Amino acid sequence: MTGTERPYRVRMLHHPTIHVPSLAKAEDFFARVFGRPSTNFAVVMPEPPAPGHSVGYSTFTSIGDVLIDSLAPKLYLTGGVQRYPDVATPRLKTTGWYVDGVKELYKELRAQGFRLVDSRGDLLDADEWPGGFSPFHTLEDDAGLRYRFFETFPFPLDPRVAEGWTLPEADDADPLGIEHAAYHTVLTHRPERVADLLVDVLGGEVVRTGRDDLRRVSGPYVPLADAVFHLAAPDPGTAPAPGPLDAYHAITWKVADLDRAARHLDAEGVRIAHRSDTALVTDAATSLGVPWGFTTESMESDPR
Repeated sequence: MTGTERPYRVRMLHHPTIHVPSLAKAEDFFARVFGRPSTNFAVVMPEPPAPGHSVGYSTFTSIGDVLIDSLAPKLYLTGGVQRYPDVATPRLKTTGWYVDGVKELYKELRAQGFRLVDSRGDLLDADEWPGGFSPFHTLEDDAGLRYRFFETFPFPLDPRVAEGWTLPEADDADPLGIEHAAYHTVLTHRPERVADLLVDVLGGEVVRTGRDDLRRVSGPYVPLADAVFHLAAPDPGTAPAPGPLDAYHAITWKVADLDRAARHLDAEGVRIAHRSDTALVTDAATSLGVPWGFTTESMESDPR
């Protein structure tokens, strides 16, 4: 099915989610290191939408063209049940997409053999997606990660969904000098599995296969909507290597000045694990559980 034939369109990346043990520490990290404020979801949803549903379990941070959701699993309850296991250390968990025509996507995913679940983890077997503000998700066994899909709607904490929004110019006051997200790294030993979703169903395109020398991984780069994914297999013997499922590993940012970013990271106690003349990767143990990347190079064949 080609892009012009698809009755749905992937509009933009939904918010990457980091599972964190403490929302306060996540907010402090993004304020100190990224120079960005965070806003608790309770501002938007101060009251439970249903009995047994918690509030105040997430805090959102807008960084360029990405809205990051830091979620405390111990605070997230639906139907009175905690939906994710507690975490002792932060972990980049998953992401998803805003989709125009998500009902049609639901049917196509099922037709292509992807099993789908609701936010409670219950398998969906209806022929039609009823719609609403809740997402549906893939199963990890089918897609490598539990990706989620939302109908595009004006989420108040996401500036990107506002009519006429465009990516702002890099701010001279930004301590990291971030221009935009360069790419998202998904570790996988089965790139064809996730490509079945990103390319064959969602309409992404493999523009090249390449290597990230600092992370010691290689695989296809897939632009999809407003983001680029590197579906990367680790070098043999390197860590962390995913098991049978995939791992949403990192986000790499395009920055104007790598030395400036490195100085700021060092000043805030973030160690640099690997560095070249044009890029660096942080030590996840000092950077909210995520080995963030920073690069001055634009990705080859990036269509954005």
